[in-house]
Amino acid sequence: MAAGKSRTAVISANPLKLDVRSHWQCLTICFFMTLSTFQYGLDYALIGGFLSMPGFLEVYGYYDPKLKKWNIDATVQQLMSSFVTIGTFVGSLLVGPISSRFGRKHGLWAASILNAIAAIIMISTTNLGAMYAARLILGVAVGWFFTFAQMYIHECAPAHLRGLVFSLYQVMLCVGSITGASIDLGTHQMKGRKAYQIPLAMFFIAPTIQSIASIWAPESPRWLMSQGRDEESEKALRTLRGKAIDEHQFQAELSEIRESTKEQVQANTGYLFMEMWRGTNLRRTLLCFAVVCFHCANGSSWITNYTTYFLTVADVGNAFGYSVLLNCIGLVGCLFSICFVRYLNRRTVLFWGCFLCGIFQLVPAIVWAAEGSSPVSGKTIIAFFCLFYFTYVAYSPQAWLVGGEFPNNHLRAFTYGSATALNFLGTWLGIFTAPYFINPQQLSWSAKYGFIWFGSNMVLCVFILIFVPETKDRTLEEIHEMFEAKLPVRKFKTYVCVGVEQFAAQGTAKAAEILGEKIYPQEEILEKKSLTS
Repeated sequence: MAAGKSRTAVISANPLKLDVRSHWQCLTICFFMTLSTFQYGLDYALIGGFLSMPGFLEVYGYYDPKLKKWNIDATVQQLMSSFVTIGTFVGSLLVGPISSRFGRKHGLWAASILNAIAAIIMISTTNLGAMYAARLILGVAVGWFFTFAQMYIHECAPAHLRGLVFSLYQVMLCVGSITGASIDLGTHQMKGRKAYQIPLAMFFIAPTIQSIASIWAPESPRWLMSQGRDEESEKALRTLRGKAIDEHQFQAELSEIRESTKEQVQANTGYLFMEMWRGTNLRRTLLCFAVVCFHCANGSSWITNYTTYFLTVADVGNAFGYSVLLNCIGLVGCLFSICFVRYLNRRTVLFWGCFLCGIFQLVPAIVWAAEGSSPVSGKTIIAFFCLFYFTYVAYSPQAWLVGGEFPNNHLRAFTYGSATALNFLGTWLGIFTAPYFINPQQLSWSAKYGFIWFGSNMVLCVFILIFVPETKDRTLEEIHEMFEAKLPVRKFKTYVCVGVEQFAAQGTAKAAEILGEKIYPQEEILEKKSLTS
């Protein structure tokens, strides 16, 4: 702007509430990061199908003369599904120290290398021990894909679009699940090892695309700022925001990030893992752990991992076809969530998501208890599993989103990585124990297993009402200020973040100076804003 022209600089604690198209550059970068979730969904869908493939069972299972078909030992079944979850637990725990030193992008590149090693072993081996080792390595890769990508999105997406991007994140998970289930459907009748080797070849595609795209993607500006690399942080933020964002908006956001992150770094000077449990960080850590663990506490683990196997054991015809149908319905749920995520509060989505997930597991449990294995119970299971999966994938991105919003910028890697590890530990427990409940050779509860998860979901609903604060459309810096102010849950939604407003005013004043505009005193700008709001 010419030096002779002037205007009042406008500030906001959330200065980037523009239309989606203005942020196309950032959304494109975040899209490539969501390929990590595609890999996660692909893995669980493929392995879940392997457990019902004759070609896979001939190598790792046994022929059951009573059932007159190939089966797999419950222990092998448990370990096959559990080793990847153990790997994700270990990998997620390592996210904190690795990310603090090397950043988010390098973690994703390391995950791609481990993923390739694991895929090569699984394709080439027939040894059960080697398969277990490959699953463990793959789990570490999945943990890094999952956590590094989510932190990147938390720290790069504009506040009002974080929910939208996380819905896209879930869409990619469903696309990965559909891809895996569809490939299993196409190969499960093949004879020999090709039945599962062909699906495993898919493991190379998404990480390769993401690794190449990451070369041009900037590092997280908040991580760079926490490392004292201010100029690189500014450059990264400019790349993410693009040319559609004017200088006032850009400088306001940059100032918020810079000043708030510096405060957080200065306040947390000890060993970061210990800082998670001190002062106001304790509340944030516990909330992060609890909300992220919604995923393992709502019963999704047994439905996600054992759908095909469970439907086969329950004598539901075309189990592989129904597995594909279930994942397609999940994709519809993801697309549905994109429509409402920008308009509904986080707490509302979480509460009703948990409530409905409980109901959709209770009804099949009641029907199975009354009818046993029958056409009625089979149809009920299919219908309510579809409803459960639709609901779960529609609301579950909010749990990842909210959990990652709670930690401060300096501690996010340690807090969120540890929370993700705890969630995967809970998921592992669900995966490891589920066969005892659904396997005909064990308790053979079948759908009655849903009674347990109904109670768990009701507990989550109560927890949300009492403890989870509202963070919709808040910048990470605003959320930090509210936790530092020790606000009760009821005040989060309407609280005015004066400190962040002042940081934004400093940035706006700098933009006005750069552009040669008239610079108003900070107090006058704040007064003008309060009068117009």
